Amino acid sequence: MRPTGARGREGAIGSEALVALFAQAHEPHALLIAFADGVAGLHDELGSLGQYLQSACANGDWPAYGRAMRQLIDKYIRFVDLDTPALSATDPSARLRDLLRQTLGIALAALLRNEPALSEEALALAKAFRATEAGAADLDRLSLRLTDLCRRIDVHAEAAEEQVALLIGLFDLLLENIGELLDEKSWLHGQLTQIRGLLAGPLDRGAIEEARAELREVIYRQGVLKQGIEASKVAMKTMMSTFVERLDGMAMHTGEYQDRLAGHAQRIREARSIAGLNTVLDQVLDDTGRIQAQALRARDDLIAARREVEQSEKRIHLLEQKLRDAAGLAREDELTSCLNRRGFDEAFEREALRAREDRPLCMALVDLDDFRRLNATHGHLGGDAALRHFVDVARLTLRDSDVLGRFGGEEFVILMPATTLAHALAALARLRTVLAHRPVVHDETRIVITFSAGVALRRPGETLESLLKRADLAMYSAKRAGKDRAMAAQV
Repeated sequence: MRPTGARGREGAIGSEALVALFAQAHEPHALLIAFADGVAGLHDELGSLGQYLQSACANGDWPAYGRAMRQLIDKYIRFVDLDTPALSATDPSARLRDLLRQTLGIALAALLRNEPALSEEALALAKAFRATEAGAADLDRLSLRLTDLCRRIDVHAEAAEEQVALLIGLFDLLLENIGELLDEKSWLHGQLTQIRGLLAGPLDRGAIEEARAELREVIYRQGVLKQGIEASKVAMKTMMSTFVERLDGMAMHTGEYQDRLAGHAQRIREARSIAGLNTVLDQVLDDTGRIQAQALRARDDLIAARREVEQSEKRIHLLEQKLRDAAGLAREDELTSCLNRRGFDEAFEREALRAREDRPLCMALVDLDDFRRLNATHGHLGGDAALRHFVDVARLTLRDSDVLGRFGGEEFVILMPATTLAHALAALARLRTVLAHRPVVHDETRIVITFSAGVALRRPGETLESLLKRADLAMYSAKRAGKDRAMAAQV
């Protein structure tokens, strides 16, 4: 196992540790990993950058690794002045000028690298601050230039934010229109909902990368299943075409048989002896036997074709069900198999449409108590077992109509349709009681799980975010009141 970069918080990596990191790194891949681990062992921002490099190594995301390397070079190497004289600790103005020069020449210029004019002005100002003396005239002149640069950056930032907002709005509108064109049962709806959910909230890099990985997995599975469906449909079409050709041949033989019967009838009318009639009858029986055999074969072919059609339909239905299941993976939490945030959002939208005055809707935000201590005591496997156990017990205790979702970590949310606030609190009390009498067993150790919860009754037209916020406040009130309890939010 490679280091996780935690040394950056506890203390900088030492020389001996660096030597040990690179001792066995004789291949390019091993060198990249060792470099990432070494940077992760540094302090502050460099340590965070090292952790990003470690994550890119672990995922095999070498384009991301390259971007992080470019950032490291731009920010910490490209603008380093090797001939900078040591500053006097007793010269505050010189130290301030140097700090300002570093801010302009290193940090600001790196941030503005996509805007050459602004980046060049920041570099020029950095050089000017380095060369200038402490004269008031020089500082006034540089102050005006710096003020003008700040104004230009502010204008550029506002324009960039507006442009990004317009692009996001355009993309969201495009996805909405695509969703309107799709059938309501289409598996693409889940993917569109996921992307639109990301666009609606703050663009978090981790959430975007997680969504991209999930979508890649779902798209791959859907592609495989779609190929199977198409292959089954093509096979069924080929089989039906063959059968139709056989029917066509049978019809042609039947026409010939009718023509031959007409000829036989003519010969019977012209017959002058019993022997002549016997010959014609033998020919009629022979032709009739052949057409009867063809009819029997056609019947057998029809029965076999119908069986093959039924089997093909079953295969297609099975594949289509698997396709729907694959799309549903994007809505489930991988560890506990309950809904994730995306799946819960969709469930809330459905229930919100059905909610009315005589059908109240309650939501509970549940947080397992002292979960970090549980992880520290029993390990992450023990923590995972506790999470799965909570979901299993909740499903047994709650109603079938209640919706359970995991919002990450040890935090869960429960949607209770047609439930008043008092009944929702009673349901959570039952769940707490069952959990107290059914601890989870991990490594022959019994682990008792408790939780704190906040319950909110949805107001008419209230959004999910507002409802969650009120439930969250009530949950923290339950934590402060001593944990292992549920409290109601203000109505």
